[in-house]
Amino acid sequence: MQIPPADLQARLELLRRTMLNAKQRADEKLAEKRARAEREEPLESFVPGKEVETALGKHFETARLWGSGQRHGSMEISRLQELPADLLHEISEQQIGTVPPARWVFLDTETSGLAGGSGTYAFIIGVGRICADGFQMRQFFMREHAEEASQLTALTEALADAEVLVTYNGKSFDVPLLESRYRMNRQRPPFSRLAHLDLLYGARRLWRLRFDSCRLVELESRILGHDREDDVPGAAIPEIFFEYVRSRRAARLAPVFSHNALDIVSLACLTGIVPWAFREAGAARLRHGAEFVALGRYVDQAGRTEQARDLLREAIRRPLRDDLMYRAMWDLADIERRLGAYDAVVALCSELATVANPHRADALETLAKYYEHREKNFAMALEFTETAFQLAPSDELRKRRERLARKHGQTRLALHA
Repeated sequence: MQIPPADLQARLELLRRTMLNAKQRADEKLAEKRARAEREEPLESFVPGKEVETALGKHFETARLWGSGQRHGSMEISRLQELPADLLHEISEQQIGTVPPARWVFLDTETSGLAGGSGTYAFIIGVGRICADGFQMRQFFMREHAEEASQLTALTEALADAEVLVTYNGKSFDVPLLESRYRMNRQRPPFSRLAHLDLLYGARRLWRLRFDSCRLVELESRILGHDREDDVPGAAIPEIFFEYVRSRRAARLAPVFSHNALDIVSLACLTGIVPWAFREAGAARLRHGAEFVALGRYVDQAGRTEQARDLLREAIRRPLRDDLMYRAMWDLADIERRLGAYDAVVALCSELATVANPHRADALETLAKYYEHREKNFAMALEFTETAFQLAPSDELRKRRERLARKHGQTRLALHA
């Protein structure tokens, strides 16, 4: 069957236009690629580092050393090298035995999103190690998603001789995220063999009564005394990375690397403070009464009653806001009672009974019990019970009041007989 000349001519014209359009699009893409290359800012111009090749491809790495003679805020880097090998046992939920600091690794990530999920990945993975020269940090960066397999391979190699992983909120975020990324790249996650200390939990126990926030950057400022200059907000970091992927302009990435590096060195320095507090408050250089209250509660729950008493005694000798002062006095009174120091119990409860506070009724009831059972002074016991009942009526206090009224009456009759 022959195609009519008119139809053949139309088809040839359509083919010609299609080929011209395809060539035009290819030329436009080539021009765009060339223009983009001209606009590109080499990453090395802003972030000291180099391209690294592994068995699974390439990625970018940086390295930085904080020397032994340097400081990060109030912390001397040399103090990290002097930390005892059994220190992390003080606050770890796992059994961490004697592990030298050189075998600890401090990890933090910068990710493509803060919500997690299968579409979130860590484009910067930073790790820090305590070493003979001070504190060594490495950052593994994937310039595009295709470099993730190489980045994760390098991280596995970097953790090969580590025994303890230290993170800040890593149990809830960093480690689960990285484990999912390893599995998606058909690699085995390296974390299961490592003991894991998440410093966030110890920091919260120690400072939640003192600070409204225990975010790492807050503790870096308020505990270590290091204030960041021109720091990039964490919420802005994902978009900065996506902009780099689109444009290959690296200038805005430099502060992100710096942000991650500061998180890691601050994590290491706080690890040199928090466990000491739970072992020996004096060694941690604690000064604020709220820290002693928090520690006192913790060690009391751990069964170290006498140490808790010493910490709470120290707490009420220091400036405290009223609610914490009253709570510390009440907790201390309870501990003194358990230790049989009834004179101290009476002194503390008498003070709590004289001013309005949440523990006033309980303090009055404690005094009533003391004067009823130890002093056999039923008149005093009845007076404290009456006052407590007026503040916080209850069936228990009503029955105590009735019983004491009978005992008091019987005592008066016996005296007049």
